[in-house]
This record gives sequence, C-alpha cells and structure tokens, in this order.
Amino acid sequence: MKVAIISDIHANRQAFEATLEAVAASDAAELWCLGDLVGYGADPDACVALAREHVAVCLAGNHDLAVTGEVPMDEFAAGAGIAARWTQEVIAAENLEFLKGLSPQGQEDRVGLYHASPRDPIWEYVLSTLVAELCLDQQPERVALIGHSHVALSFERHEGQPACGEPRREAAQLHIEQGEWLLNPGSVGQPRDGDPRASWLLLDLDAMSASYERTDYDIAGAAAAIRAARLPDSLAERLQYGQ
Repeated sequence: MKVAIISDIHANRQAFEATLEAVAASDAAELWCLGDLVGYGADPDACVALAREHVAVCLAGNHDLAVTGEVPMDEFAAGAGIAARWTQEVIAAENLEFLKGLSPQGQEDRVGLYHASPRDPIWEYVLSTLVAELCLDQQPERVALIGHSHVALSFERHEGQPACGEPRREAAQLHIEQGEWLLNPGSVGQPRDGDPRASWLLLDLDAMSASYERTDYDIAGAAAAIRAARLPDSLAERLQYGQ
C-alpha cells in the first residue's frame, strides 16, 4: 500500500487543496497527516474540514494543541501566538472538537508517527544528526515519520554506523527497507527550506521506499487571505520565499 504523508498545513487552504489534488492524482491509497492543521494561516475551518473528509490518520501539532488550550500560548513567538488566539476566536465548534480528539503521536503499519519527534512529540525540532541519533535511540519503530520543522529531510542509521541525514528536494527517492529512519515530509502550508511549493511524501509500505513531492499552489491567494484576516503581514510575506 502507498500512503501520502503530509504535515504542517497551517490553515493554508490554497496549499492544502492543491496538495489534495496531487495526492488524488497519485496512486496513494491513504492520506496521513502529522499535525498542525491550524495556526499561521487564515482558513482554519476549511483546512480542518478538508482533513476530516480526506485524511485517514491525523495527529495533533503544537499549534492545534494551543488552539484547544492543551499547551500554553506563551510557548509561541509573537506572530504564532497572535494567529493561535485569532484561530480560537473564529474556529467552528465542531472543528475545535475534532482537534481536541487528536494525539501528537501514534503508530500505523509498524511505522511510528510523531508530530515533532519520538522523544518529544510536541516540541522537539529534529534538524541535526545529534538530535536524530538521540531520537533513533529512543523510537521503538524502525521507521518513524516526523513533522514540525517544516523542512523536507531524512535521517538514517545503519548497524555499526552513526546517523546521517540531509534535506530532500523534489523527486528524491529513498530505499528504506534496511536500517533505522526518520522521515520528514516537509510542510504543506509553510515550507521553510527555500522552496515555496507545498511539500509532501509518498511512502510505499510494501516496497519500503519513499519519494519526496512538491506541488505548486496559489501563494498570492494564501497571502491575501492572511492579510484580509489582519494577521501579521510577516506570515503572508514569508510564503513566497519558502521561509
């Protein structure tokens, strides 16, 4: 079975809709989301509704948990905190209830699912081989999927060798049938690796392989929606730069 892996939608309806079209055109049988449906962007209700309709497995991210009140707002930078408070004010009750039912970690088909990391599913950024090594030491699964950093990347470790890893660009192909792995699909709604296109991962659970995908979307429309909602302009400006 092939599964499309997405993360960090961040209320970017334009990016989410374009990614859903790309996933539908692929041979993925299911769609899994590693969390952060809301935060930063201007369309939380639309994005939660789309997830409820299309996503088979969904985690909670730190922004989702802030909106539900499960983590404190003072953990966030100024712009993120403003967006989270605004989301609390506008989100529909049924979508808030959906977010309250999500967990920041899980397991499917012997694959670990974590919003942030196996050591800290809510907050830890896995961006270095040192942190990846510590996570690989702790994760019970051979292969784990992580989000949170908004950077498409992978880390791997083979017996007797230290962990290694690197950012992954479009069409990168990985063979993950051996060794231990941490795979991050990047972000749909706010990529931070210099490529502004929505980022996602196609995971083949039979062949144990993975490919990194990018999808164009209406960045100007997403930025305009953020400005129309009177959220911080920096949240709109950064989208065109993939930062």
